[in-house]
Amino acid sequence: MHTHILPPEMPNWTEKFGYGDFIWLKQQKPGLADMMKGNAYFRTIEENCWDADVRMVDYEKFNTQVQVVCTVPVMFSYWAKGKDTLELSRFLNDHIADLQVRYPKNYVGLGTIPMQDTDLAIQELHRLKNELKIDGIQIGSNINDKNLSDPQFFPIFEACQELGIAIMIHPWEMMGFDSMEKYWLPWLVGMPAETSRAMASLIFGGVLEKLPNLRVLASHAGGSFIPTIGRIEHGFNCRPDLVAVDNNVNPREYLGKFWTDCITHDIDLLKYILKIQGSNKVCLGTDYPFPLGDLEIGKFIEESDISKTDVENIFCNSILSWLDISKERFL
Repeated sequence: MHTHILPPEMPNWTEKFGYGDFIWLKQQKPGLADMMKGNAYFRTIEENCWDADVRMVDYEKFNTQVQVVCTVPVMFSYWAKGKDTLELSRFLNDHIADLQVRYPKNYVGLGTIPMQDTDLAIQELHRLKNELKIDGIQIGSNINDKNLSDPQFFPIFEACQELGIAIMIHPWEMMGFDSMEKYWLPWLVGMPAETSRAMASLIFGGVLEKLPNLRVLASHAGGSFIPTIGRIEHGFNCRPDLVAVDNNVNPREYLGKFWTDCITHDIDLLKYILKIQGSNKVCLGTDYPFPLGDLEIGKFIEESDISKTDVENIFCNSILSWLDISKERFL
């Protein structure tokens, strides 16, 4: 339920909109493309980042039929004008919806929305659900450095609950990025912290309390939120004047009420996550096709002593419940 994809072709958004460093693709030789940031080189990606057939062959090697796909977080473009991010979002969402139509047994989509503009975001949510038949969205861990508890975003979450749209939170724009670029620390340290920031914000801000049917998934096994829940809970207890100002419910009470993926790269940590969350709230994620992901698609779980029931929940049942879809859809 956590894989990334891009369209094989897209406009040069910077030229189209006349400003900014939007990401677009510049095709190279066959099987390779350059991601451009504005008109500057950003990174090179391979065809498994856009070719639906190549991806399915890769997945077959690990006996996996269905992949839930979403855009690469760098495409969020929350910093841009809302109407321009809406146009970009619609382009990406149409591509993902087309995958669902062409490969109904193999692809499930998550959309993206212009989170910086509440009205436009809700407008696209309705289109995703009613026209494109997409059952979830991916959002960033912060929106232009605003926490997800900011009142600006509550109507978006409220609309997600009303429409039955699931939410996957992905870390991005990591706090402290510029001061820790060496050693890949934004990805190794910043990303887990960002996910914890997002979940703590939703809990302490009362969003999950006010919207108990909101189906939220925190990627990368919840980042550092679950491993540091003892510290977070202790802070809640010892300084309620600072922590419990918008929600007086102990943060530990929310464990098992949201979903995470299983990307820990560590079987002992995964077992702890399972103990805390329950396997019905832990989903198979890979971060495919990027190297920091689980590129052997659950192999470390299959080779462990985790029970068959828990493995079945991770590999299938918990994902279906998060998205509120039926297994029969893929038979």
